[in-house]
Amino acid sequence: MNIQESALVLIDLQKESNFGLLQMDEVIKNSKKVIDACRSKNIPIIYTRQINRTDGVALSKGELLQENGQPFYYNSDSENIEILDEIKPNKEDVVIDKYRWSAFFETELNLVLKSMGVKHLIIGGVVTDGCLMTSVFDAYFRDYDIHLIKDISSASNEGAHMASLIIMANWVYNISIYDSNNFMKRINGEEFNKWETTEADVLKFTPENMREIYNQLQLRKEDH
Repeated sequence: MNIQESALVLIDLQKESNFGLLQMDEVIKNSKKVIDACRSKNIPIIYTRQINRTDGVALSKGELLQENGQPFYYNSDSENIEILDEIKPNKEDVVIDKYRWSAFFETELNLVLKSMGVKHLIIGGVVTDGCLMTSVFDAYFRDYDIHLIKDISSASNEGAHMASLIIMANWVYNISIYDSNNFMKRINGEEFNKWETTEADVLKFTPENMREIYNQLQLRKEDH
């Protein structure tokens, strides 16, 4: 990974809490460490925000609505669309608003990344099985190298979180998966561990063995 050709993209780390996402305290703590480490290396920071307009314009079909007809999640008339205070953007950071799950769908994200000369996408956020996974696949389709930090990601249930990480590991052929500590070691030029695929569909799983297969996503030692 070339640090000068890298950017950190944080997916939807907003105040919205209706999902009851798991272990968000850890996600916030780890995200702050990663953000600080990237800032120290002058790696650009890009945040995305999921927006559902109060007036219903551009809502996804079937979007859940309140009794008053306004969107239930990520209502643009609520402060819950703002980035979490603990990791709020600096003025030099980029904030991308989006109206669908993928951060690339009809947004300026790809244009921004290309203008910065980014080839390596460092990514994490929520939810693992929705906005994060669709953004990872769309980044892969646009030929970015994917560096996924799994402990700055979360879902509303453990099964969805595990399954989506396994699916990305199986089918995003150039993905590297880290935890936050090993990612920071990498950009600091230290020995680090990561997981990367060796073949397509390498982590086959069933409902019965999913946890066992998920535990095979072990990080292996790499030289810097």
